[in-house]
Amino acid sequence: MDFLLPIEPLVPGRPRRVQLESALREAVRSGRLAVGQRLPASRVLAEDLGISRRLVVEVYTQLSAEGYLVSRPGSGTCVSDLSLPPTTEVPDALRSAEVVPRWDMRPGIPTLSAFPRRLWRRAWTTALAAAADSDLDYPDPAGHPRLRHVLADYLGRVRGVDADPHRLLICAGFTQGLHLLAHTLRARGAKTVAIEDPGLPHRASILRQAGLAVLPVPVDHDGILVDRLPERGVDAVLTTPAHQFPTGAILASARREAVLAWAGRCGAILVEDDYDGEFRFDRRAVGCLQGRAPDRVVYLGSTSKTLAPAVRLGWLVSPAELHAELVPNKFLADHGSPTLDQLALAQLVETGDYDRHIRAARSRYRTARQALELAITRHRVPLRLVGTAAGVQTLATRLDDTHPDELTARARALGIAFTSITRFQLNPDPSPDGVVIGYGNIAPHAIDEAIALLANTVERQRRST
Repeated sequence: MDFLLPIEPLVPGRPRRVQLESALREAVRSGRLAVGQRLPASRVLAEDLGISRRLVVEVYTQLSAEGYLVSRPGSGTCVSDLSLPPTTEVPDALRSAEVVPRWDMRPGIPTLSAFPRRLWRRAWTTALAAAADSDLDYPDPAGHPRLRHVLADYLGRVRGVDADPHRLLICAGFTQGLHLLAHTLRARGAKTVAIEDPGLPHRASILRQAGLAVLPVPVDHDGILVDRLPERGVDAVLTTPAHQFPTGAILASARREAVLAWAGRCGAILVEDDYDGEFRFDRRAVGCLQGRAPDRVVYLGSTSKTLAPAVRLGWLVSPAELHAELVPNKFLADHGSPTLDQLALAQLVETGDYDRHIRAARSRYRTARQALELAITRHRVPLRLVGTAAGVQTLATRLDDTHPDELTARARALGIAFTSITRFQLNPDPSPDGVVIGYGNIAPHAIDEAIALLANTVERQRRST
C-alpha cells in the first residue's frame, strides 16, 4: 500500500519515535488520515522510513492507547472513529480535560478536591437570600457594584493594585478578559502585541483571533527580556511578572523599571496577567506592576487558581478610557457575568473566608512542591527543578539527553500526566530543555508514587540502550 507520511526531515538529536508519533497525531487531527483509513503494516512502514519495526510497533501501540488508532483483526491498524479532528484548533486546556490520568500532574490545575464547597454554598445561599429583586434583572455588564467594590479593596490590600471600582470589569475568567481586551485594542488601531516565549499558547490564539499580530519575546531567569522589545511597531506587551508560566521566573526589579520606562516611551499598553500571584512560598509576593502605572497597565486576574477553573469569574482593571470601551464589548459578549455567583464571591471575600482558603492552599502547595523535590532526589530522576518556589507547577530541566517529548510520552503511557516544554514554545527550540510538572491536583504521597514509577522506567530504558 502506498503511504505518504506527512513528516518533516528527521531533526538530529530528536528521538525518531517522538517525531513519528507527532507526525501521525497531526495527520489524524488535520484529517489527512481519514477515519477508518488503514495504516501500513509495521514492517512496511519501518522499511520505508529506515527505522526498526519495534519502534513502529511501539508508536502504533501508544497512539492506540491515546485513541487515535485502533487495531482490528484481519484489518490491521486503522484510524479510530473516536479521533475525528475538530474544525478549528482545540485549546490545550480542552484536550487535557478529556481524560483524567491516574497521576494528574498537569500544570496550572489547583487542588480541585479542596474547593471550599461548604463555604461557597453558604456564601451563595446568603447572597441569594439577601439579593434585591433588582439583582435578578439582567446584570450590569461591568459587574455587580458590590463585587467591584469588594474586589477593589481586596486587590489593593493583597496585590497592590490601584483598583478604582469604576475601572474594574468582572469577566468570565482570564480568557474572556483577554479576549475582550484584544478586540478593544484592535478596534483602537493596535496591530501587534508582544508576548512571552515560552508561554501559554492559547494567549497567542486569542490575540490572533482578534486580528492582532503576535511578537514572541524570549524569557530568562529574570523574566521577559525587555531589551528585545522594539522601540516601534509594538502596541502592547502581555507579561506575567508575578510568576512566569512555565519557567517560574519572577520579573526582576530592574526589568520592572525597564518595561515601565519602555511603555512610557513607546506609548504602549502593558497587559499584566497576575498568574499565581497569590501563591509564593519563600516570601511575601511582590506587588503588581499596575500599582506603579495605572494609566499604562491593564491588570487581569481570576479565581481559576484560588478557587477552581469552573467558577469562571475574573476581573480586569484598566485605565478609564479603555474601561469605557470594554464594558460595551462585555455586554455584547454575554450581557454580564452571573449576578448570584458574583454576590457569592463578594460574600466569601467580605467574611474573610477567601483569605483563609488561600492561606491554606498556599501551605498545601508548598508541601506538595517540597514532596516533588524530595521524590526527584530520592528516586534519582534526571531532572532539576528551576524557577521561584511559587504557584501550582514548576519547570524541571533535564540532566540527561532525553528529549522532553519522549519523557512526556513515557510518563503518559504509565498514567502520569505532565507537559513537555515544547508545548509552550512559540518559536521552536532545536534543543528544548525541560518538562512542566504540576503538583496542585495530586497528593504528596501520590507524587512520590508517580516519580518512583517514572524513575524505574527511565532506568530500564537507559540500561536497554
